[in-house]
Amino acid sequence: MSVPAAPHDAPPGQPRKAALAAWIGSALEYYDFFIYGSAAALIFPKVFFDESDPADATLLSLATFGVAYAARPVGALFLGHFGDHLGRKKIMVFTLILMGLSTFLIGCLPTRAQVGGLAPVLLVLCRVLQGVSAAGEQASANSMTLEHAPPHRRGYFTSFTLNGTQAGQLLATLVFLPVAALPEDQLLSWGWRVPFWLSVAVAVAGYVIRRTLQETPAFAQQAAADGVAKLPLAVLLREHWADVLRVVAAALIASVSTIFTVWALAYATSDSVGLSRSSMLWVGALANLVALGAIPLWAVLSDRVGRRPVFLIGAVGSAVLMFLYLWAISTGSYPLVLLLGVLTFGVVYSAANGIWPSFYGEMFSTRVRLSGMAIGTQIGFAVAGFAVTFAAQIAGPDGDDWSSVALFASALCIPPIVAALTARETHKVPTELLGERPAQGAANRETVTA
Repeated sequence: MSVPAAPHDAPPGQPRKAALAAWIGSALEYYDFFIYGSAAALIFPKVFFDESDPADATLLSLATFGVAYAARPVGALFLGHFGDHLGRKKIMVFTLILMGLSTFLIGCLPTRAQVGGLAPVLLVLCRVLQGVSAAGEQASANSMTLEHAPPHRRGYFTSFTLNGTQAGQLLATLVFLPVAALPEDQLLSWGWRVPFWLSVAVAVAGYVIRRTLQETPAFAQQAAADGVAKLPLAVLLREHWADVLRVVAAALIASVSTIFTVWALAYATSDSVGLSRSSMLWVGALANLVALGAIPLWAVLSDRVGRRPVFLIGAVGSAVLMFLYLWAISTGSYPLVLLLGVLTFGVVYSAANGIWPSFYGEMFSTRVRLSGMAIGTQIGFAVAGFAVTFAAQIAGPDGDDWSSVALFASALCIPPIVAALTARETHKVPTELLGERPAQGAANRETVTA
């Protein structure tokens, strides 16, 4: 079997262009995705659900946040297949349009007061479309940047996807700050809709950027030399099933993000703690701002010392710091909440969050890379999405049992730790040999040398 030329044979400037397109596209895409999280914690319990029982309304609203994560594995099956069969670029454009449309429609939905039980049904339907879009977004952007990147800097270049995700989350928080400060009647009537309507601009800007991308050399050369897999899923499950399971387990680290972003926000602004909406949104904004700087630094470190040790720093550190962060919220001390929020989410969690695109992507060969990352991550992310709902139940009828939620969040960090400890170290493996079995890789290395 012939070996495709290394992706770093791409024209000069393409790695940077791919990284920039991934960054901007992911920022715009995840702006859409995360404004839903803020609204689910602060707005939707009062707009789409029965206010006569605030605890149940909050629980149901947080469950709709998790619905998108349940849809993501299904979307990953389809988008992963087409991404490995048709190319990375087509999926990147499709996911952006779908996310922009579904988010805009959420801003147009009638409320429960207007149409009764139909309102939450329509909300869930739009949320499902968001989940399908997100299923292919990161995997296609990660594959695009990894396959364009110089072999010795794959960690750095692929980190732009997650850096863009954090930028999108920051943008979503900043947009919600003035919205959350509106008088209650204006907030619940029209104010909450504005961030969702802005997704039209998101979709247009993202489309203009992404339609100019070139397909990756790795995919083009793979298709020319050996052809694309007719059924990438079959190849994936036959040759990479262990790595798929490893990615599923490692992706549970995203539970730290969902609990931090959604449940902790709802808990901190509840009557039992009493912190203001705006002050807690600033915690998220500053944590994401710090993450924008921390992610590329952790990624550069992983290019030097390896993916596994950096990922483990993030997973183990997050397990410990989630206890401290939720405890800080329980004290009602805003300076303490701010300090530990930035440390937990902005610095330590970024170690795992910033390098997983390269860590997971390097487990798979070019033929099945998008499928492997999409399916593995989205199954793990589905659990992480519903971690918010489980946390709301674990917190008890008054929603204030923070220690049980902290223990739950820390327990969800154990599978990622085990996955990292059992994974191969790949940061020095040539791009064209990624995903090869040891014997197969040795034979191909001889071919390349010859």
